[in-house]
Amino acid sequence: MTHVFTIAIDGPAGAGKGTLARRLADHYRLNLLDTGLTYRAVAYALIQHALPLDNVSAAETAARQVDLAKLDRTVLSAHAVGEAASKVAVYPTVRRILVEKQRDFAKTPPGAVLDGRDIGTVVCPDADIKLYVTASAEVRAQRRLAEIESIGGTADFTEILADIMRRDERDMGRADSPLKPAADAHLLDTSEMAIEAAFLAAMAIIDDVLAKRD
Repeated sequence: MTHVFTIAIDGPAGAGKGTLARRLADHYRLNLLDTGLTYRAVAYALIQHALPLDNVSAAETAARQVDLAKLDRTVLSAHAVGEAASKVAVYPTVRRILVEKQRDFAKTPPGAVLDGRDIGTVVCPDADIKLYVTASAEVRAQRRLAEIESIGGTADFTEILADIMRRDERDMGRADSPLKPAADAHLLDTSEMAIEAAFLAAMAIIDDVLAKRD
């Protein structure tokens, strides 16, 4: 890989794109950015300062202060932060500020795997590889439930499913950078796939592109 190589991974919450992105970044020795954490960082800053989520200027200030090198997944993965993030993510000005940071990250050698909702369509429309990772809402809810139970928590499947469907609606329905596959994205439906199978399928797509380039 002589030039900066970019892999864009998009898809709805719970489809497995985060795990896939981590595996691919490790395998191809690329930088990794979960762009969802940048929106979570904005939401977290507002929550920490007891500011309302509809305070757009405060959200813009928080977005400018986000440091991509200091995104703490443990803190930012909290469910309440995720819910808040999908509310601040609808503000076009906040998106523009964060997209610039994400683009700068993607340009850093040797390249990067970025996962999110609008990577292939908005952040990196010229990415070398675009993957759109999806799974049925029911499968994604089941995975989320299993995740919660694996760490000793309890949750209601029906509530998780309703939550996922609400988030999909918000992500796909927003006016600015809605969630949708890029026209040239490779679709990867993981409903019936374990992560290993999804990883091998993605690798096959990437290696094919690399082989044609060489």
